[in-house]
Amino acid sequence: MKVLLDTHCWLWWIAQPEKLNEVARREIIDTKNDVYLSAASSWEIAIKYSLGKLVLPEPPEDFVPKRLARDAIFPLPVQHLHALHVCKLPYHHKDPFDRLIISQAMIEGIPIMTVDRQFESYDVKLIWGD
Repeated sequence: MKVLLDTHCWLWWIAQPEKLNEVARREIIDTKNDVYLSAASSWEIAIKYSLGKLVLPEPPEDFVPKRLARDAIFPLPVQHLHALHVCKLPYHHKDPFDRLIISQAMIEGIPIMTVDRQFESYDVKLIWGD
């Protein structure tokens, strides 16, 4: 199975895995699963870090790739198709990072692991992280 981690779930996995429920933790560590983090999450992390809203032990350009490699999580690039599909989404969710992640999940047919209940308004499979 493929799983696309919402930014919040990935950060919990890194810093506070106990906040994720048991099912979510099992999905991430199951070696039969391909777990992904979107480039949109890296963008969100970089912006929040630069604004001082996210504290990391090292700059994001080091932090993110090291943790992805350590945990065998695949990067999911943002394609033009993903970005352009966002215009077809209803405005249930205003966050541009989340809208792009939702678009990627729809196009790629990957369920999203999230704690954000606003994702329920979209036609995408969800795995609850909390």
